[in-house]
Amino acid sequence: MNYKNTLAAFAVAGCAISATAVHAIEIEVGYPYSALFDVTFERMMPEFKKAHPDIDVKFRATYENYEDATNTILREAVAGDLPDVTFQGLNRQALMVEKGIAKSLEPFIANEPDFAKDGYHQAMLDLGTFNGEVYGLPFSVSLPVGYYNMDALEKAGITELPTTWDEVIANCEKLHAAGYKNPIFWGWNITGNWFLQALMWSQGEPILKEGKINFDGEAGLAALETMQKIFKGCNMLNLSVGDAGKPFAAGEVAMHFWSTSAVGAIERSKGDFVVKTGEFPGMGQAPMGLPAGGNSVMMVSTSEDPAEVEAAWKFIKFATSGVGAAMVAETTGYMPPNKAANDLLADFYAQNPNKHTAVRQAGLLRDWIAYPGDNGLAITQVLYDGLEAIVTGDAEDMQELQQELVEEVNDLLPN
Repeated sequence: MNYKNTLAAFAVAGCAISATAVHAIEIEVGYPYSALFDVTFERMMPEFKKAHPDIDVKFRATYENYEDATNTILREAVAGDLPDVTFQGLNRQALMVEKGIAKSLEPFIANEPDFAKDGYHQAMLDLGTFNGEVYGLPFSVSLPVGYYNMDALEKAGITELPTTWDEVIANCEKLHAAGYKNPIFWGWNITGNWFLQALMWSQGEPILKEGKINFDGEAGLAALETMQKIFKGCNMLNLSVGDAGKPFAAGEVAMHFWSTSAVGAIERSKGDFVVKTGEFPGMGQAPMGLPAGGNSVMMVSTSEDPAEVEAAWKFIKFATSGVGAAMVAETTGYMPPNKAANDLLADFYAQNPNKHTAVRQAGLLRDWIAYPGDNGLAITQVLYDGLEAIVTGDAEDMQELQQELVEEVNDLLPN
């Protein structure tokens, strides 16, 4: 072998590598809930880099929750400092579209000869479709479930998982007798009034109808009264979102009602006891529907560089592909929104039944309703404050509370 030619070949290869590194396209991405998704992206990014070595992904500071995600993007839009891609709560997508911040993904989809929209469950794809165009591709989809410390239930003589809230309250009495001072946490404070909407949808009713209040009747009152019965009947503590899961992981709380998104985190952090998930209980009967939680990926890039925009699309496509969806399901507890993930997960669900509970409820998927207009986030806060008043005992009369909430929300809704 000619030594000089070999050196020359290495030099050419080195230049090629350097050129690739120099010309790598960088995109910026923002996502919520570090505790849930850090592990997902730690697993996903090496695979994305293998598929797209010419794209560097820079993650911005993690959004605390979906409200923070929306507020952050709204501020960045005003400041002219948007990322290329953002992960937004399913109930906040409409606002991104209304404000002209999110870009339609239809032109990108149209240019993908191998892109099959039917890879996504239609009910899930519809969650990101506005005015007949796709603006958000579903990344993670969740439903509320129950988490049970089976050792604690056995100690209290409970042999069946509850199917109604009355059964949950009866279990609390047994758990109290078995020495559990705080037997339950019920996720009233999850982002976007999600559990209030879960009680409304359980009765087959949305929280809003055609942009108008729909919790001013019997269904709304039943939802508030059910919460009060759970909180008082179970002596539930008022814990923050960040602290809500800790007593369950420590074995102090026996029944924890939360999003299926937390299955992975709970299984990684729990103490030495058996945990089992079960379908979300109903109000006297099985729920008629449940709000779809989770988030979608949206293109918000303002770059004028076509290569950067195309790189952002490649990231969106990879994250929501069958491979990406499978990684989300395996590392969290979310349902895969892409049908292509189902074949990849058949054995996984057989070995991880706790993550299959939400999938069994998939037929109950209903819209996680956004409050319209510029006061959408303010309405979320008004309802949050009202629900907290039930937890703390500051609100005793549910009819009175209902009327107060109806009046305040009416004042904030668009005319």
